[in-house]
Amino acid sequence: MNKAIYILLAGAALAPTMPATAKNRNVLDIKTEITDSNIIFPESYETDTRKMMEGWYMKNYTATDDRYRRLSDVNVSDDVIRDRLAKLPTVIEMPYNSIVRSYIERYTARGREQVAALLGLSLYYMPIFEQALEENNLPLELKYLPVIESGLDPNAVSRHGATGLWQFLIGTAKGLGMEVSSLVDERRDPYVASQAAAKYLKDLYATYGDWSLAIAAYNCGPGNVNKALRRAGGDATNKDFWSIYHYLSPETRGYVPMFIAANYVMNYYPQHNISPVLPSKPLVTDTLMIGDRVHFDQISHVLDIPVEELRVLNPQFRADIIPGSADRQYTLVLPSQQCHAYLMSEEDIQEYEKEKYARRLTVEPGDEPNAQLAAEIAGEAPVEDNTLPTLQAKPVETSSSNSTGSTTEVSALHKVEPGQTLSSIARMYEVTPDQIKQWNSLTRNAVRTGQMLRVHTTRSLAQANNARDITPLGQQPAQRVSAQTSPKASKWSEQRDDSRQSSKTKNSRNSRKSRATAKAEPKSHTVKSGDNLSVIAKRYGTTVDALKKANGIKGSGDELHPGDNIKLPSSAKNSGSRSKASSSKKKGKGSKSSGKRRRR
Repeated sequence: MNKAIYILLAGAALAPTMPATAKNRNVLDIKTEITDSNIIFPESYETDTRKMMEGWYMKNYTATDDRYRRLSDVNVSDDVIRDRLAKLPTVIEMPYNSIVRSYIERYTARGREQVAALLGLSLYYMPIFEQALEENNLPLELKYLPVIESGLDPNAVSRHGATGLWQFLIGTAKGLGMEVSSLVDERRDPYVASQAAAKYLKDLYATYGDWSLAIAAYNCGPGNVNKALRRAGGDATNKDFWSIYHYLSPETRGYVPMFIAANYVMNYYPQHNISPVLPSKPLVTDTLMIGDRVHFDQISHVLDIPVEELRVLNPQFRADIIPGSADRQYTLVLPSQQCHAYLMSEEDIQEYEKEKYARRLTVEPGDEPNAQLAAEIAGEAPVEDNTLPTLQAKPVETSSSNSTGSTTEVSALHKVEPGQTLSSIARMYEVTPDQIKQWNSLTRNAVRTGQMLRVHTTRSLAQANNARDITPLGQQPAQRVSAQTSPKASKWSEQRDDSRQSSKTKNSRNSRKSRATAKAEPKSHTVKSGDNLSVIAKRYGTTVDALKKANGIKGSGDELHPGDNIKLPSSAKNSGSRSKASSSKKKGKGSKSSGKRRRR
């Protein structure tokens, strides 16, 4: 009983002192006395400083001395830094504590070269930031947010996908009205992104009424700040960033201290022996509204502006293309002295290599492959070795007055064989697929096996391709075109076997071809698959040397390609063709099985 009374009395004696201690610890104490042994530096601290120093803008518009290399950082006391921060003409509070000092030292001790690069880049970017903040009546010290967000790199992309100087995620950017596509990313546009950032910061401040919370929410989102406020407990209106510091993620905790450190370093860099960056020449720019599709190379060539300069001034165009149109104009930033030159040379810019940079609006598929290649693609024939160059045979020169001359224009019938297409048939007769479609009233490019097509070509090509119903142009054919009413076509149909007997059909076709050409000496030969000069010479009863001489062929002469027309010498006869046809008949079943293997 006595022990219990003692405990109660001891608790009563301590009770008044505990609330008094908590009551005396105000927000200012938290700001100045807070500590953190687990400080995380952001991605912008690890930027490629050497790449920044060697960038096009730094090399062409700024100059630095090497004092930041020759001299080390100056050791400054806490009181001095606290006093310097207090003297900054800022609306946003800049308290000092050990966490802020750790970020300041990261800049002034280990990031001296980075600060020199940031100072050089700030000559161009800070006026853009200040203008956007001033138009929205925001504190100008917010212009240093991009220093910790992106290291003043408009093409910076975080591991979470935040992009640009102000590091917008794609959802936030589109919600603020910025365009993000494969060609244009306005998150990278210094002007557009700065205006969007100013509006976003203004909305955040209206929500929290405290700049430290608004800045924290800009980094991690309002949801995370609201969650930290709830975890901290109490009235949210009496809270600021420092009172919820330990309820935020480690990355977000350092955001406000970094912002304070950036304000300090960008104003007091000379006191830490960091090289002042001086402009070697002023970069004065102006803007134009572009309503046409233009490539940077076109502008660069006509106006003699380096493409790299166009990219630095216009980082929002991701593929060096301004996709302007009558419905959508884009802003192009140029050195002010070049704007007038662009207006005067706009037509020359549009016409420079126009075909190279024009976008195709309509396209047509290419020609269909020949029968052999189509079979190879379908896996129905062995792949031929097409590594040898194509041999272009010389045209046959005969008089058009000769009734059997190759230049006599005729109308002929062609029967579509398996594997043939409209394009391959057109090449056989040296015409176009559209002409064949017109002559036969076809509405599409597809043809079917066995279909009869009327073609207008030369007599030699018609004979070489075994066409039928060959009639000089201007005369009516002796037979009707229709395969159903033509006796000649009926006879052909009777002799044709089904697809399982294609080899027999081929032998019959070769035999008729020999009889059709027996009355006149052959003038040319169309190369088939497997043909070479030796085979052709044996077929027409002539020699390889005679074939070479007739066609001006040098070398081995075996570089033939299916579809080539080879001129035959005067000594050529039809006996070779007849012997080939007869030998095919003697083969019998062996020839038939060979045909089946080729069909597979």
